[in-house]
Amino acid sequence: MESRVKIAGHPVHPMLVVFPLGLLSVAVVFDLIYLVSDVPRWTEAAYYMVGAGVIGGIAAAVPGWVDWWAIPRGTRAKRVGLVHGVGNVVVLALFVLSWILRRPTPAAPPTGAIVAGLVGVMLVSATAWLGGELVDRLGVGVDDGANLDAPSSLSAQPARRPVGRSDRRTYPPPAYPGTERRAAGLAR
Repeated sequence: MESRVKIAGHPVHPMLVVFPLGLLSVAVVFDLIYLVSDVPRWTEAAYYMVGAGVIGGIAAAVPGWVDWWAIPRGTRAKRVGLVHGVGNVVVLALFVLSWILRRPTPAAPPTGAIVAGLVGVMLVSATAWLGGELVDRLGVGVDDGANLDAPSSLSAQPARRPVGRSDRRTYPPPAYPGTERRAAGLAR
């Protein structure tokens, strides 16, 4: 099922999710460094990263929602996509809470702000895996007919497989004659 929101032939949602994933994860790493080092500049940086990560998460959610809406009802992909999306809404809510709790004193956030970020990062690990399941296992966001010899997405040609070609690799004959017969005899 092809993505409904594309730029230059590529789905937008996977392009955008790298920003909130990176920003929010590194914000939590900075919080952990702060806890070990007690140097406030780490949490000050985390404060801004959380804010940018939440904005990036909202931007990534829009094309993700459009793509989810296009998935046929009653499919496993629709159910997995719903859990993926709702889970990410919870992740964003946890980081919004973390950001609000940090606002009065970004250099010395309360424990609740750091805990909200830690829980958010643990949950996003699961929702990111579900996103991978949607693409890699269920084919959501993958061009119809995608194959190893598909033309460039900038060519405006469909990705369908060339006639007479398959995605199976061909291998040279075995190095030792009779190897295939012995292997066939073992398989019986």
